[in-house]
Amino acid sequence: MAETKDNVRKQFLEKRDWLSADLIEISSKQIRKNLGKIEQYKKAQTIACYHSTGSEVRTHEIMQEILSHGKVLALPRVEGENLVFCEVKKFEDLEKGEFGIMEPKQYCKIINRFDLIIVPAVAMAKNGQRLGYGMGFYDKFLADKKIPTIALAYSQSIAKNIPHEKNDVKISITITEDETIRSDVS
Repeated sequence: MAETKDNVRKQFLEKRDWLSADLIEISSKQIRKNLGKIEQYKKAQTIACYHSTGSEVRTHEIMQEILSHGKVLALPRVEGENLVFCEVKKFEDLEKGEFGIMEPKQYCKIINRFDLIIVPAVAMAKNGQRLGYGMGFYDKFLADKKIPTIALAYSQSIAKNIPHEKNDVKISITITEDETIRSDVS
């Protein structure tokens, strides 16, 4: 019997949640270094990212780096069934959102054009198939856009294959602490 997305998601989240705080920090630092070598990231002027939570790859230093290089940082805010990305100029522009994740305050300007979007992932396959948290926010947001996408994931979060549906959006590049995986999706 084929594995369901929920079963696979549960397995990968449990495995990730067992990572030690030290391993998360060390791996996140290496992932950030590997991200810094990516040409699309270096050239991008407007970058959408996410505020990490729980055992996710840490994005705080990545966001700080984007801001310190004078680039535009956009973070998602949940509005109903959709994500909107808003410019964040400083971390004081954030507040806890509907799912307990830090998101831009109402006064932050909505951004509709990005050079690159960094997306969260529970698990990734080498073909660019992404397993998210099951709400479909990112798939819906990315559905009609031609934006280069990067997923940040731990090496242990790379799966041979991931159950998927036709509306699931593939990710261009996956970065782990050990490798950069290009899936040739543009």
